[in-house]
Parts: sequence; structure tokens; C-alpha cells
Amino acid sequence: MTRTAFITGSTSGIGLAVACRLAANGWAIGLHGLATPAQRDEALGMVRQAGAADAAFFDGDLRDPAAVQGLAEAVQRWRPVDVLVNNAGMQHTASVAAMPAELWQAILAVNLSAAFLLMQALLPGMAGRGWGRVVNIASVHGLVASVNKAPYVASKFGLVGLTKVAALEYAQSGVTVNAICPGWVETALIEPQIQARAAAFGGDRDAGLKALVLDKQPSGRMSQPSDIGEAVAMLCGDWAHNLTGVALPIDGGWSAQ
Repeated sequence: MTRTAFITGSTSGIGLAVACRLAANGWAIGLHGLATPAQRDEALGMVRQAGAADAAFFDGDLRDPAAVQGLAEAVQRWRPVDVLVNNAGMQHTASVAAMPAELWQAILAVNLSAAFLLMQALLPGMAGRGWGRVVNIASVHGLVASVNKAPYVASKFGLVGLTKVAALEYAQSGVTVNAICPGWVETALIEPQIQARAAAFGGDRDAGLKALVLDKQPSGRMSQPSDIGEAVAMLCGDWAHNLTGVALPIDGGWSAQ
């Protein structure tokens, strides 16, 4: 069966890896992001090459509730959505005292409120068709806190809670709702942190990466975006009909401490 998956924040990093993995099922893939035309076309080409039966790109500023509503409507005009992956997120580090109020609002809007609005728009259709999957990409920071990340941690704890509530509400509908909580994932966004640590080891990137990870994550190894893609694909399996309301850590033991 050709299912349709819509993934937010999917023109790079974890989101694009998830999109490519689900495309390998032969599914139709809806991409989303604030991307240049070149970035959009590259991402579409990648999911098509990965095996997508169909692919389309949607933009929309997730900080704006009206734009999120418009995004949901546009995606549903394209195809009925069977799988929603709320992956888009933003981050800013500052103490509680120094955190700009506008950034608090923006981070909660993107990381939590947009996920709620998309679930509110798309879950009823899934339930009406008797099958659906929602996977929220939360974070290890939805399970444990770190300093200087108040809005990010608050939004991810909220996303885990939202996941559990929706899982209970849709438990008898054929729809599952789960969260994935990654620890360190090796993406371009964290390369500057790796290089900064590598400088203390004479430029040895591997040593710098391991030192960075070991600050929090006992495994000493980062996950790859493709690892998260495999976890999403697992949760989307037909066999996983009773796997719901879970916040799945992929964090090398970080949250086990």
C-alpha cells in the first residue's frame, strides 16, 4: 500500500534522513522547510532517488499559527496523510534570566505548538481511515534538563506529554502516537562544537567528538541521522499497532544516569 508521510523540517539533517528512509518504503513523501529553491530541489531529488512514489514540498513558518493551519490544509489537498513526523525545531542557549522573551515564544511555537496544531488537523483523518502514525522528534531534553536551555527543555518535555495524551485519546483508532528522544546526533549544526573540542586534541576530530559526547552520553558515540530514520520506520510498521505513548531514548545511556 502506498502511504503518505509528511515530515516537518525535512530539507536537511534528521528530517531529510527520516524522509529518505520512509521513501524507501515506496511511500509518497511531503517535505517541509524554510529552504532556498536549490535546497528544496535537492531534497526532493534525494527522496525520489530513495524510492518515493510521489514527492512534494511545502513551506510555512511554524512560528505563525495561521501559517501552520495553512500548511496542514495544503498538505491535505495534496494527499491524505497517513504518517506525520514533527521534526522541525529551534534552539537558543541563554540563562533563564537572560533569555529574550521573544525567543522563548518562538521556540515554544516551533517545537511544541506547531506539532499540536498539525496533530489536531491530521489525526482525525487518520482515525477516520483506521490507520495512522504520529512520530514526534523530541529530545533527550524531553526527559532530562540542561542549563541554559529553558525554552528548548520546556518545549521538549511538553512534546513528550502531548505525545502521551494523544496516544491515549487515539488508542482504539488504529493510530499510534510516539516520541523519539535523541541524544547527540552528528549533523552539520554541531560541527562547530566538535571542532572546538578537537582543538584541545591537536585538531583530532574523533578525539574531540568523543570528549564532547562523553560530557553527557556514556556511549561516547553520536547517533547518525539515518539511525533516527530507522527508529521512525520501526514505529511506522504495521506490527507496532500496540507500541504507542512511548518516549524512546536514542541517547547512549544519557537518560539512564
